[in-house]
Amino acid sequence: MSSEKTPIPAGSNFIRAIIEKDLSQNKYATKKWAGSPGDAAHQDTGVVDVAKIRTRFPPEPNGYLHIGHAKSIFLNFGLARDFDGICHLRFDDTNPEKESQEYVDSISDAVQWLGFGWDNTNETNLYFASNYFDLMYRAAESLIETGHAYVDEQSADEMRINRGTLTEAGKDSPYRSRSVADNLARFREMRDGKHADGSMVLRAKIDMASPNINMRDPAIYRVRRAHHHNTGDKWCIYPMYTFAHPIEDALERITHSICTLEFEDQRPFYDWLLERLAEAGLLAHPLPKQYEFARLNLTYVVLSKRKLIQLVEEKHVSGWDDPRLPTLAGARRRGYTPAGFKLFTDRIGVSKADSWIEYTILEDCMREVLNVDAERRIAVLDPIKLVIDNYPADQSEDCFAPNHPLKPELGKRTVQLTKELWIEREDFMEVPSKGFFRLTPDGMVRLRYGYVVKCTGCEKDADGNVTVVHCEYLPDTKSGTPGSDSVKVKGNIHWVSVAHAYEAEVRLYDRLFKEAHPGEGKHEDGRERDFLDDINQDSVQVITTQLELSLKDAKPEESFQFERHGYFVADKKDSVAGKPVFNRTVTLRDAWQK
Repeated sequence: MSSEKTPIPAGSNFIRAIIEKDLSQNKYATKKWAGSPGDAAHQDTGVVDVAKIRTRFPPEPNGYLHIGHAKSIFLNFGLARDFDGICHLRFDDTNPEKESQEYVDSISDAVQWLGFGWDNTNETNLYFASNYFDLMYRAAESLIETGHAYVDEQSADEMRINRGTLTEAGKDSPYRSRSVADNLARFREMRDGKHADGSMVLRAKIDMASPNINMRDPAIYRVRRAHHHNTGDKWCIYPMYTFAHPIEDALERITHSICTLEFEDQRPFYDWLLERLAEAGLLAHPLPKQYEFARLNLTYVVLSKRKLIQLVEEKHVSGWDDPRLPTLAGARRRGYTPAGFKLFTDRIGVSKADSWIEYTILEDCMREVLNVDAERRIAVLDPIKLVIDNYPADQSEDCFAPNHPLKPELGKRTVQLTKELWIEREDFMEVPSKGFFRLTPDGMVRLRYGYVVKCTGCEKDADGNVTVVHCEYLPDTKSGTPGSDSVKVKGNIHWVSVAHAYEAEVRLYDRLFKEAHPGEGKHEDGRERDFLDDINQDSVQVITTQLELSLKDAKPEESFQFERHGYFVADKKDSVAGKPVFNRTVTLRDAWQK
C-alpha cells in the first residue's frame, strides 16, 4: 500500500546512492567474515562475506524505544534487506549505571514487532557491546603502546578549562608527555581498581589545537565502579561511547554505520581511531564508514530520553507503554501498526536537513493503513435509549452489515435489531440546529442497515435531560429490500440492540501535549516554560460504552473501525478473554487542524 501511494524514487535517498556506488566499485567484495565479531586475526580465518553490506541498529538499553527509533530501524534493516546484506541488532551497553535487562527485552520486542529479526543463515546477529570489553581494553593498550593515548590525572574542571573554546586552542595536559611504560602502568592500575572513580582517565593523544573540539584529546576510558547487567563486577573501568562505538562496528565488519546528525562532529575521531587500530594490526580493512542523517523531530511529542523518563517516574503517565507516549510500546498499545510506521518513514524520507514533521502526518499514515486493514464494527460511545414503540417486544431481527466496504470478499455479519436500541446521544436533538439531519421530533432517519424510523417524542428526567427517545418504524423500508428506497431521508444513524450489546470500557486517547513544541518559549512573566506545563489534561477520557456484541470476542491488539468514530484497538495489556477494553487509536479525521 505505502509503496504505491508514496513511491521513493531511485537515488532520492542519499544513503542508498552511497551504497549503490560502493557496491558498483566492489568496495567490499573481498571483505572476510569469520561468522562472528572479532579482530583482524579472527576475521582473517573466515571466508568472503556473503552479506554484500552490513548495517546495525545499536540502541543503548537505558530506556524504551520511541517513534524516532522506528525510522532508524526501518532504515538500517531495510537497507540490509534491499542490498542483500545483514543488519545486526547490537545493544550498546557500555554505560552500566543506566542500563537494565528490562530495556534489553523491550527493545528486542519492538524490533520484532516492526517486522525485523536478527537470525540469518547460519548465524544469529544479536550482539552486546559489553562482550567486546576485552577487545576494547586491548585496543586501548594498543593506542598507548603506539604513543596515541595517555593517562590524565587532571580534575574534571582542569580538563574542561584546558580544553579551550571554539575560537581558542586547548592546552596540553601536564601528563601528556608521560612515557609509554608509565601510561601502561597507570592504565593497568586503573583496571585493577587501584584508583578512585573520577581520579583519572585515559585520553587519545591527537591535537589540542584542533578546530574540532572533539579531536582535542578526547577521553576514551574512565574509572567507574558500577555493576553491569551483562558483565557483573568484572570491570571497574569502562570505555566512553565515542571510543567503543567505532570499535564495535569494526569488530562486526559493519560497512555502513548510519547515525543521526549530532554525531557528525565525531566522525573525524571515528575515522582516526579505526585507522590507528588498523595500523597496529588489530582491525581489518576495509574499515566501516559513518554516515549521518537527520533525526526525527515530531511536533506535539517529546523524544528526549530524559524527558520520557521524567514523565514515567513522576507518574504523569501510567508507564513506558502508556498509549499517549511516543514509545513504540505505547504506540503499539494505542493501536499504531508496523505498516503505518513503514508508510510514515517512507513518506518523510531520509535527508541531511533537520526539519519538523507534523504529528498529523503520522496520524494520517495510521488512518490510511487502518482504513484498508481494519474491519468495521458498530459502537455507541455516548448511549441514550431509543424505543421503537410499534416493534414487537419479543422480536429480534437479523440485519446485515458489511465487514469492510472496500473488501466485499470479507462478507457480511449479522447484527440484531430489537424494540430497544442504543443510539448516540448527539443523534437526537429536541430543538435542531441548522443543518442537523439526524433524529428530531417528528423527523425521520434511517437506522443504518435497518429501517426508516419516525421520532414520536422523548422522556426527560427531573432536570430536563432527555433519557429515552421514542419512535415508530416503517416496516417496508428495511435496507437491502425492494422498499428500502420508498422513503427518502437525509439522516442515517448507527445503533446497537440493548438486548445484544456488549458494555465495555473505552479509552479515548488524544495527544499528550497541547502545544506543538512542548516547553518552548517563556511564560508571560518571563519564566522559561517547562515541557510539563504543556501537558494536555484532557489527553485521555475513560467512558462506558455499548458495543456490537461481536466485539466481545475481540483479541488483544485486534483493530477495528468503529463506524463514525475512528479506529480502535483491543488493549493488549488490560483486555481479558471475553472482556476486551478498547483504546482509540486515531479519529476518522484530524481534529487538531486550526
